[in-house]
Order: sequence, then C-alpha cells, then structure tokens
Amino acid sequence: MKPWTRWWWMGNAVDEQNLDLVLKKYADAGLGGVEITPIYGAKGFEKQYLQFLSPEWMNILHHTVNKANTLGLGVDMNTGTGWPFGGPQIKPENAATKLITQQYTLKAGEKLTEAIKVKEAKQDFAQLQALTAYGNNGEVLNLLSKVQADGFLNWSPSSGDWDIYATFSGKTRQMVKRAAPGGEGFTLDHLDKNAVDVYLKRFSDAFGGKPQGIRSFFNDSYEVYGATWTPTFFQEFKKNRGYDLASHIKELTGKDSTNANIARLKSDYRETMDELLLHNFTQNWTGWAHRLKSATKNQSHGSPGNLLDLYGAVDIPETETFGSSYFPIPGLRRDAADIRNVDPDPMMCKFASSAAHTGGKKLASSETFTWLTEHFKTSFSQCKPEAEQLFLAGINHIFYHGTTNSPTNAPWPGWLFYASVEMNPNNSLWPHAQGLNNYITRCQSILQSGKPDNELLIYWPIYDVWNKAKGLDMALKVHDVDEWLHPTAFYKLSKELSKSGYSFDFASDRLLKQSTVNKTLISTNAAAAPYQVLIVPQCEMISPETLDQMIKLASNGAKVIFQALPKDVPGLNNLEARRTQLKASLAKLIFTDGADGIKQFKVGAGVILLASDIQKALSSIAINRETLTDTGLQFIRRKTTTGKYYYLVNHTAKDIDTELSLNEEGKVLIMDPQSSNVGVAAIRDKKVHVQLKSGESLFLKVEHNGTINTPWVYLNKAAGVINLNQAWNLHFTEGGPELPADQQLAKLVSWTTLSDPKLQAFSGTGVYTSGFNLSSKTAKEYVLNLNQVDESARVWINGQEVGILWSIPFQARVGKYLKAGHNTIKIEVVNLMANRIRDMDIKKIQWRNYHEINFVNINYKDFDASSWNVMSSGLIGPVTIMPYQ
Repeated sequence: MKPWTRWWWMGNAVDEQNLDLVLKKYADAGLGGVEITPIYGAKGFEKQYLQFLSPEWMNILHHTVNKANTLGLGVDMNTGTGWPFGGPQIKPENAATKLITQQYTLKAGEKLTEAIKVKEAKQDFAQLQALTAYGNNGEVLNLLSKVQADGFLNWSPSSGDWDIYATFSGKTRQMVKRAAPGGEGFTLDHLDKNAVDVYLKRFSDAFGGKPQGIRSFFNDSYEVYGATWTPTFFQEFKKNRGYDLASHIKELTGKDSTNANIARLKSDYRETMDELLLHNFTQNWTGWAHRLKSATKNQSHGSPGNLLDLYGAVDIPETETFGSSYFPIPGLRRDAADIRNVDPDPMMCKFASSAAHTGGKKLASSETFTWLTEHFKTSFSQCKPEAEQLFLAGINHIFYHGTTNSPTNAPWPGWLFYASVEMNPNNSLWPHAQGLNNYITRCQSILQSGKPDNELLIYWPIYDVWNKAKGLDMALKVHDVDEWLHPTAFYKLSKELSKSGYSFDFASDRLLKQSTVNKTLISTNAAAAPYQVLIVPQCEMISPETLDQMIKLASNGAKVIFQALPKDVPGLNNLEARRTQLKASLAKLIFTDGADGIKQFKVGAGVILLASDIQKALSSIAINRETLTDTGLQFIRRKTTTGKYYYLVNHTAKDIDTELSLNEEGKVLIMDPQSSNVGVAAIRDKKVHVQLKSGESLFLKVEHNGTINTPWVYLNKAAGVINLNQAWNLHFTEGGPELPADQQLAKLVSWTTLSDPKLQAFSGTGVYTSGFNLSSKTAKEYVLNLNQVDESARVWINGQEVGILWSIPFQARVGKYLKAGHNTIKIEVVNLMANRIRDMDIKKIQWRNYHEINFVNINYKDFDASSWNVMSSGLIGPVTIMPYQ
C-alpha cells in the first residue's frame, strides 16, 4: 500500500475541476489515498465555501470518491471538521461536560441564606447532581433531597461544623478547533452515548443511511480539554465500582496529593472514565461506521483511558509523530529551532501497533511528520529516518501531515494549513516526491504482508498510572510521556528488551482476560500471531482478576515471567476483601530457587518465573534474542507462510559491514527498498553478510524454497575513485519567483552563492550536465556518490535514468549505465521552498491570509521568514564514482 495523506479542505472551497486536477497529481506522485479533513478557509473566497454535509458538499464528496477510485486512490474522511468531534448539532445538553463543585459551611443551628446554584458564568445548563455534607466528626450526609425547587436548602445541622459540597454537571464550552463552515459548534460529550448518537445522526441523515464509499472514518487525537464529567457519571460509577462517589466529592476535588486513599479513589474515577469513553464513544462510533460498510481509524492518545483498549476498539489504530528525533546520521540536518519539547518516542507508537497486532488487525497507521521542522525547511532526508522509526515500532500505514487542497488560481505557494510538511504540488520538492513515496510503498508492501513476528507479550500496568492523588482526569498525551510513561519500570524494561534484540507487543487487562493458550503459545485473538511468553514488569498494583488470569494462562501451558510480584490491589471498593483475594492468589505461587537468581513455579502445563533480570529468565526458557542489535542495527520481523522478513535499519553514525546471526535460518534474499535491487545473500557459518551505510535500510527475506538465484553484489574491494571534476552546466527549468540565467560551474557550490541575485530567492529545479571518461569498464560494480545534495536529485547517465537520490547517503549503483570511453551525466536537483518564502516576507508580499489561526510558526507565533538565513541549494558534491572489484 502506498502512503496516504491528510487532505485539508480549506473552507470546503472545493470544486470538481480543481479536485480532478490535484487528485491526478497526487496519484502520479505515488500517493495511495487521501483523508478529507475540512477546516477554516482562506479569506476572500467565502463565496466558494460549501456548508459541511449540505447537499452541495455531499455531491462533491461523491465526485471525489468516484474520481479518486478511477485513479486508484482510496478516500478516508474525518467524522467532523477540524477537531475534536463537535458541531452545530451539539446543543449544550450534549456538549463536553465538566465537574463543578461549590463549597459552603454551616454551624449548628445555621441555615444557608443563598440558593444552591452554580456561580460560574455561562453555565446556564449546569445541573445540580449531588449535595454532600461532611461533619467534623466524620459524618457524611446526602442532602440532595433537601434542596427545594427554588434552590434553597431546607436543612440545618443540629450540632457541629459542616462543610457542604454542591456537585454540578457543567459545560466546558469548548468549541471545535479549526472548524470548517458548517462544522462550527460545541465539542461533543464523548462519555455520553446519547450525545454520541445525536452527533452521528447528522452524518447518517446526510448519508441517507447508505455507504458513501469511504474506506474509513477518522478521529484525531483526543483534545477535549477539561471534560472531567458526564451527567450519568454518578450512576455509572456506582454500577461499576460498587460505591457512591457522591459521598467522596470532598476527597475527589480536594488538594491533598499525598493521601493514598485519594489516589485509590481517583484510580476508580479514571477507570470509570475509561469505560465510558470505550463503550459510549469508541465502540459506538465503530459500530456506526461498520453499518455504513466503512472502518474506523482512531488516534486514542490523549484520551483519559486505557490507550491499548481504545486503540484496540477500532479497525486501524493510529499513532502520531510530533516534532523531530535525533539521529546521528552524518550530514542529517536538525536545527535547534525545530526541536520540540519531547522527541517522538517509538515506544509510545507501539501502543497503537500493539493494539493492531494483538487484535489481528492488518494495519497500524500514523499521522507522520507533524511539525518535523519549521515550515518550508523539511527535506526528504529528514523524513526518511522518522518514517523508518515508525516502521520499526510496528506501524505499516503512513499518513502524511499533510496536504492542503489548493485551487489552480491561488498564487504560489497556494493555500496552506499550518502543518510544517507541505506534501503538495506547490512544494519545490514535489517533482521528486515519488522517490520518498516509492520507498515507503516498498516498505509497506512487506510490512503489511503476513503477520507480525513478536515473541513477547508485555503487560502494561495501567493501575500504577492511574493511582495518583494529583489532578482529576488523566489524559495520556504524546507530549506528556515524561510524566506517565518514561519514569515507569514498564518503559525501562521495554527499552532494554528492544535494545537487546527482543520483539514484543503490549497487553492490557482486558486483552489478557480474553486471551487463551494453544499448547504453549498465548493467543490474544484468533486472527493474531501468538506469543511465546507473557512478561509482567515490576508494578505496585494489579487487580486480583488479572493475576488469576495470568496464573490460569500458565496453568494451561503458557510461560509467564514476573519481574517482581505485585504488592497491592487498585481502587477503594471492598479493599480489604480484594487484598485478601490477591494475597491468597500470590500464596499459591510456591517458587523454588533456580540458577542465576531465577525462581520457578510449575503450574499445570506451564510455568511461572520470578526474576529481576528478565533477559536471564528468557534465556533459561530458550526465548532467544536477535543478536544483530549488538551491531547497532534495529529490526522488525514479519512472518509469512513461506518464511520471515527482517527489516534492518542503520540509524548509527557508522557504516556497517558485518555478518549477522539470525534466529531464522534458510536461504536469504537481500531486498533494497530504495533501489528495488534484489539478490541472494552470502552466508558463511550460518551468518548473513550485510552491508548498510549510515541512514540505509534493507529487507532480508529468509525462505526455504526461494526461486531467485542471482547473487547479491557486495561492495568489498574499492579501487581508485573517479572524480567528476569537469565543468558543469546548470540550467533552471521550473520554479520561481523567476527562472535564473544558465550558469557555468568550474566547481560545484550552492547556487545561492553564485553572482545572479535571483538565485538567493529561487526555489525550484536546476539541471546539471557534465561528462567524464572511463578508460575501461572492468569493475564488478560502480557506485555514484553525490555527497551533499540540497535537497534531492534525479540522475541520468548516458541518457538512461538511474533514479531519484532523495536521501542520505545520495548514492546509487550505476555500473549497468556506464560504458568505456566518454559518458554523460545529468542531475536534476530540487531545493526547499524556504528561500522563496524568505524573499516574499522580506518584500512583504502577502501570501498567508486565512481565517481562525491564520498561519503560525513551529512555536505557534505569527509566521515571519524575513530574518531567516539563505539555505544552501543545489548540487554541492563532490561527485564521484567508486569502482568495486
């Protein structure tokens, strides 16, 4: 499957003619599909706006789907505009809800002289849901029935001092962010089924209850701020937790962040919120989509719930990358101004891929390259390792963030959303977009085949996360991993196991509850690949039911390893009884001492190990790591009916030329996803010879009956380098603001340093031509090295296209294109948009004029490129050819 893109419809100002043109360009560039997300519009084009879900908008949607399908493109659609879900159909009673409390004090014999009504402004729809009185001797009284119709309290204490807490169901008043015309309105109460049904009915009515040809409906990351409540929360809490939350409002809303019982109370509160979000929104929305013959694609991160279960409740779990990662690849640019607060974390991305893998789902997607760099400065070289990091984390369906639909009559740079990576035809890099797109397509074609091949299932102790006395709801955000993920033993163990060469997915309590054992393998879903062992990281809290299920899995034949035994149960309800239950279950685990500090308990057909050193425990039961990670390489595996694929990536600073031991043996095929070259690997003493330059990747296909017999050509013995140091002609073919004059170059330098003043402002395409002599063609292979390219190159030798060299190390095998004697070379180079944008801002040319947020920089301040330095552009070289004997 090809990469897809988030496709912003600004103001819904779309028409059939322009849509046909841009869809054709997307398809030609190698995109596989679009995800429609309507947002605010460009000023001055209001007459062209369409109202979201109006008959006119629906006609355009149908045209888009039909046209896209004829071009081989798929179409996804946001179930809303902007984010989060909301709109005009959401009246205050169905809007996102928050808990509001007010406090009063009464002494013996006193009566309240004011009505108990919400004091916060603009809370006309707030409802009083509880009135709880706390006496100074520990008494707790429910006074709700004592509140009269006029709001006055008909009660007076006979003795003592009393604190009275009024609990209201209020409204956050959050509106849809970045809404498109016809999508404006309050944010939805995701925790309330009736509100969700009301929200979705508008879509059902617009669709006439019929499928629309949409592959999947999309929901962006949960950014519902301050939504701490729903009108049915008290009832749901009592039903699911077994006690009355109204009696504990003082503790729930108090400032004490040290009390252990308050942490337990809030854990129960957070678990209830998790259940409401899972059942009333996520599963409800997915069921609705299925009735329309569509799937759902959900970004669960940011939600106040168990991310694994929320991801797992949809058809395509989707993570996101935000900001840039550090890679020590020589020459890879990473500007200090582009670094966000938290680097993208592959372990965070594994929450989405784990939900896909354990649920037997084919696809795990990612919103990719969000704010990777500042606007107009993102190279394909910077995109590549970020995408590879996602692939290594189990993601196999890339969505660019993103592409703004722009009419042909909009002057350059066209309409732009304030995302930093402009994957659109106005980008000066666009003529080479196929290079990146083809690479991702080749990778995804393999990473979507077969099934994941991960041996370990690691339990995520969610109750340790929830058991915090500070705060109220707990939104588990990508940006806050330093708080809820990084400090945990779960995270540290996962990082260590990954670095050591183990493959794994994460498991929730709900997932374990439905898991079974087939012989010794743990099955999480009939369509999922099974796991060899369950690992329980060190954790404080675990439910007795989950512990009993772990023991049951072992009894049925599974292998289970505890890093340490859990100490306590979560929550407040029946606390001592549940503690007794946990203690009884732990008492059944009668371990015997073994070697290396590993304790063992054989139960039924399986075994439970207790070991602080998880890797030693894994070795003791013959669960072997992939030693290839000792070289610095990273990998992920897929298994098919005929063998296994290894995807290898070199993100180290050094080239790697080594022989690798693989846990899977057989004939090995080397597949280069960048060049599409294929050949049989050399194997010696069961070790596979692999050569990977810094920044490169390869697939190894291990099979038992392979049909390809052509050997892989290794680059072992370099001969004397051939320097392409003859003069270069440089001719500009496309771009602006003006095409510069032709240049003659005795030496390759950035074209911005040449004498023509137009070149400092130019963004576009320049074509370099030159020649070189090859005295004889006797080497086994020849490698062209362009060295520094700013930013992408397409190469022809002797009139034959070599391909697009779009990323570091800008090298290609070119032996088949060379001839003895005189050779010609043509190199088409495209640079970034940055220099042209800089020039426009210096000249104060108005190019950004949008409603709502307009256009901001990476720090969400008004965008201004006038102070930027000119960015190096063109073929910098030196260009060489290296023969290999």
